[in-house]
Parts: sequence; structure tokens; C-alpha cells
Amino acid sequence: MTLSEVFAGLGRERFDGILRGVSMGALKTYKVYEAFKVRTRLLKLNRDKLRKAAPKLWDRLAEGDDDLARELAQGALVSNLEMIIEVLDFLEIPHDGNGFFDQDDDAKERLTEGWQERVFAEFGERYPEPLLLLYVNHLDWEMNEPDKVFLAA
Repeated sequence: MTLSEVFAGLGRERFDGILRGVSMGALKTYKVYEAFKVRTRLLKLNRDKLRKAAPKLWDRLAEGDDDLARELAQGALVSNLEMIIEVLDFLEIPHDGNGFFDQDDDAKERLTEGWQERVFAEFGERYPEPLLLLYVNHLDWEMNEPDKVFLAA
């Protein structure tokens, strides 16, 4: 499964929710603002322009634009590192304190049967559903080769 398929599996409504959670400040802090702007094909990037571009971005994801999918996921996730840190701590995955971890480490071994459900049960009321589902699926996509999108339903 590709990352664009993850977005497709989450659906358009959740996609819009994910875009609403992207922080321009976080993009600039983590030096991904320009790359994000280029990949989204926006001459000017702000929350309003990103929201208005959602239909076109959605169409590109539906066509399988995995580069766009990676950039959108990165933008959404760096905008919500607090959640990522809490999830990694909950899963006992060692990280650098900022939510970044060594993929070659034993992290994959910590994703035991039912980990997605446990994460969603623990954090489902604390964080927006679209964002949490994106992260759970993104983490699974990074560590494993899932064949379906986790939707917690």
C-alpha cells in the first residue's frame, strides 16, 4: 500500500481535517515550508490557500501522487509532534525526544498485534481522529507493508 492510498482510505472528509491541522510555523521551524509549498504547487502558502487547494490536492492523491502524499503527511505530522511523542512513548519506541526515531532500531518489534487499536483507544479522545488515524497508518506504512488502511471502526 502506498501513502497516497492511505489518504484515499481515510477519505476526503478526514483529509480536509488533516489539512486544517497543518501549522505554517511548524513547517518553517522544521525547514519543510518551501518543499511543502512547491509540492502543493501553491505560489503562496497559508492556511486559507491550503484549505482552498484541498480539492485539487485530493485529485492528485487519487491519481497516486505519492510524493505529494509524503509531503502532506510530513507537514501534518511535524505540526503535531506532541501527539507523535506521546504515541511513541506509549508504544515504548525509543526516539530522540522530538518524535524522530531510528527505523533500523527495534521499533518494528514493538508494534505487536493490536497496537493500532491500543493507540486509538488511548489517544482517540485527546487528538483529532483524522490526525491520529494518519499517524497510526503512517507509522504502520513506515514499519510494515500493510495491505489495508486502519480506520478504527
